[in-house]
Amino acid sequence: MTGIRGGSMVESDDRDTTKRSIGSIEQDDHARKELRRTLKNRHIQLIALGGAIGTGLFYGSSESISLAGPSILLAYLIGGGIIFLIVRALGEMSVEDPKAGAFSYYASRYWSQRAGFISGWNYWFNYVLVSMVELSVVGSFVNYWFPSIPAWLSAAVFLVVITGINLLGVSRFGEFEFWFAIIKIVAVLAMIAGGVAVLLLGLHTLSGVPASFANWFTVDGGVLPHGLLSRTGDGQWSGLLMALTVVMFSFGGTELIGITAGEAADPRRSIPKATNDIIWRILLFYIGALGIIMAVVPWNSIGVPNAHGVVVSPFVQIFDSVGIHAAAGILNIVCLTAVMSVYNSGLYANSRMLFSLARQGNAPSYLARLSRNGVPTAGVLTSAAITAVAVVIVFLWPDFAFNYLMSIATIAGIINWSIIMITESKFRRHVSAGEGPGELAGIRGEDALGRIRFKLPWPRITPWIVLVFLALVVVLMCFSPSYRVAVIIGPLWLLSLLCAFEFRRRRHSMRTPKI
Repeated sequence: MTGIRGGSMVESDDRDTTKRSIGSIEQDDHARKELRRTLKNRHIQLIALGGAIGTGLFYGSSESISLAGPSILLAYLIGGGIIFLIVRALGEMSVEDPKAGAFSYYASRYWSQRAGFISGWNYWFNYVLVSMVELSVVGSFVNYWFPSIPAWLSAAVFLVVITGINLLGVSRFGEFEFWFAIIKIVAVLAMIAGGVAVLLLGLHTLSGVPASFANWFTVDGGVLPHGLLSRTGDGQWSGLLMALTVVMFSFGGTELIGITAGEAADPRRSIPKATNDIIWRILLFYIGALGIIMAVVPWNSIGVPNAHGVVVSPFVQIFDSVGIHAAAGILNIVCLTAVMSVYNSGLYANSRMLFSLARQGNAPSYLARLSRNGVPTAGVLTSAAITAVAVVIVFLWPDFAFNYLMSIATIAGIINWSIIMITESKFRRHVSAGEGPGELAGIRGEDALGRIRFKLPWPRITPWIVLVFLALVVVLMCFSPSYRVAVIIGPLWLLSLLCAFEFRRRRHSMRTPKI
């Protein structure tokens, strides 16, 4: 009897052990199918901030200042307000339903699978363009110290290094991006502090124009030297409105906040904070920095070639103007960091977007596989390989790359932002109908809408305001030769995506057995 009881206890223990083992295997298998939520709040804060500070600020600001003069501050304020509303719309969905792929997933669920396909592949294409151009210029920064190193070799080394970082895991990516952002932030703050010191101490500048905020109003036509929209003697268009095209390109990447939601440890806390902080970041890092620069350096000399025939960054000019010529070398480090940061973020975003597309059925299934540390390895390697091929093309036809690819990236960004705003409206309709995510499921009407944790301000009119503004930017792009080609390519690109979706859909329906 005792022996039987003892045997029964052993068998019971064995069954319990087996159940625990099976449960452990099932949990491990489930974990391998899902991304790891290991991005900390500080990672997301700095990723969001780093997305708003890039080469568009350090170098692109020269072009925008030459177009609008001191009124560029108003252009950045307007553009920043629109970007804030776009990210708020994305944040509203991300807090309630944090998923990898963000807007592509939301477009697929709340709009249609076709919209999810277009949104995801358009965003992937956008970041491939941005990544290839960023990698193609990395050689110029390395050549500042090592002129004998071929540009293609610098690009290849950085491509391999950043790809390796992304394969280590999302927490490692977050840590690298955290420090990349810190370097950029310190550089901008140092420039602002240096400019304020020049203004307060009344230091002599090489331009011969005393440093003063009065320069906004007194130098070469004052605040609005080219008006809202005017044509110069050489037939080129300039003015406050024309500057908006350059401004909107500078803000590309801020929507990366939504991508991180799928791997955030606490998205309901970190996403709202990162989104709301965008406003003061824009005020400080764009409006504050450029306002100080134009007070110290006359705006009409910004972007003008120096004695060696080289157009330098406004951030270099402000230090050069008071005789601190070492600033060029320091900024070179910052710009190299900015390029690495952009490609690091781009590769991260693209791999997660491919993962999301594969989960939706809008991309090959192999892209949905995760490594043991929760990385969509196939997505990382595929995006890196395509970018490598694209970089070769850039080196072969550099003029094509820099004259047109960034304008095409801008139109791709506008398509993406438009889809986000339309999707947000459809998301609210689903919530109101009782088809919301998580805790909102089953609750209808105003009661459901009232329970949304992170609401878009004025949700009935905000999407329309943003869409009308983006349409205006597209119209303005038609006035610029370098941006005009993107207005032609944009609709063709959308048409090709629609054709690709229909081809995939029909091919899938032919393979599906009829019952």
